[in-house]
Amino acid sequence: MAEVVDVVVIGAGPAGYPAAIRAAQNGLKVICVDNWTNRDGAGALGGTCLNAGCIPSKALLESSELLYRARTEFAAHGIALSGVALELATMQKRRATIVRNMTNGIGSLFKAAGVRAIFGRGRLLGGSLAAGRRVEVTTHDGNSSEIEARHVVLASGSAPTELSSMPFDHEYIVDSWDALEFTSVPGKLCVIGAGVIGLELGSVWRRLGAEVVVLEALDRFLAIADQQLAGEAARHFRKQGLDIRLGARVTGAALANGSVTVNYSDKAGAQSLSVERVIVAVGRRPYSANLLAPDSGVTLDERGFIQVDAQCRTGVEGVWAIGDCVRGPMLAHKGKEEGIAVADLIAGRYAHVNYDVMPSVIYTAPEIAWVGRTEEQLKADGTAFKSGVFPFAASGRARAMEAAVGFVKILAARDTDTILGVHIIGPMAGELIAEATLAMEFQATAEDLQRTIHAHPTLAEALHEAALAVDKRAIDIINR
Repeated sequence: MAEVVDVVVIGAGPAGYPAAIRAAQNGLKVICVDNWTNRDGAGALGGTCLNAGCIPSKALLESSELLYRARTEFAAHGIALSGVALELATMQKRRATIVRNMTNGIGSLFKAAGVRAIFGRGRLLGGSLAAGRRVEVTTHDGNSSEIEARHVVLASGSAPTELSSMPFDHEYIVDSWDALEFTSVPGKLCVIGAGVIGLELGSVWRRLGAEVVVLEALDRFLAIADQQLAGEAARHFRKQGLDIRLGARVTGAALANGSVTVNYSDKAGAQSLSVERVIVAVGRRPYSANLLAPDSGVTLDERGFIQVDAQCRTGVEGVWAIGDCVRGPMLAHKGKEEGIAVADLIAGRYAHVNYDVMPSVIYTAPEIAWVGRTEEQLKADGTAFKSGVFPFAASGRARAMEAAVGFVKILAARDTDTILGVHIIGPMAGELIAEATLAMEFQATAEDLQRTIHAHPTLAEALHEAALAVDKRAIDIINR
């Protein structure tokens, strides 16, 4: 006889595991099924984010930045070093340890909340019973069983997009997970895609000594970002040694004698590039393999995303979908908020996700972060706005940190003064964007930030000064 529970969550990534925990906090009986397996074949909670994405990449970004700073910056602080050397094996061991501790931590959170985890593949079946929906679970040892649940939450995540002209061999042509586990620094590396993942991985291996060429098919750099910010970012990345080539469309690759020849075309015509490794970082696609039985009733759009409404309902009674497998930006925090919201809706509580105030961060150096609308979007929509920019070169704290690069830019409505977008490139941008996000969540105006006292000397003062600059009232820069 099938086990009966209140909620089955399929997927234990940053969308699924918070959904399971919140559902349990709401007094529901919950099972979370996850099919992730690491390279050693062992199951692990946390999905791509904890095992092969957000967390391990940030560990390597931190380690590689420290090495880069030791070699290029510490002397300015009066710290004389000699013999600074990379021990990649130690660096990789640290990354792996952080990942293991974090994924084990989810198991502890599940245990404390009363969520039962099952390692295996969850599949939504068609039809319904008195108890609700049916889910088939096939564990990693091949055993299958059925669970009945009043509600099923699909949180299957996403997978790296593979180029048909350059399929992964996971040794020379690799995805983002492979690129986190290199055991040696490539002499020359090609990164295909200048998005968030490509820039972060390219930064890691450039700092560690690789010659890095980034091929981007679009003619604009960081097209999703405010273009004033994108231009500043491109300047810094090129200064750091990233060879960024825009309008470069990859047409194929050939492997011979341990070297990859990448063929691409740009405005000058056909080009080729010989490298030791290629990281393909052209985006991610929703993962739905074996997730849905043909008669499940759940529909996918033309790009493979599960179709949902504004509250993540699939249209099939009792079936929800969240995270990377549904519309919207593929961000861990977006998935987390959707998971929590769905768990509260299932329990009959109020829940809402404000997609208009969703921060984004690129963890390069300098960091890049933004929330809300860009100047280009406001101009396209015909929205009257005013802008204030404050450079970190005028920040005492940033100068003391030897990090006086970049700026804070605030866009506010010309008529109501409401903050419409905040764009930051500079030190700790990923932390500073939280204040901007909170301000926008409460529909703050530029004047609200102007009248909020910020401690001195702090990086956060840059937000205060940018808000003042919106009305040409900044204190620490010349107003123009």
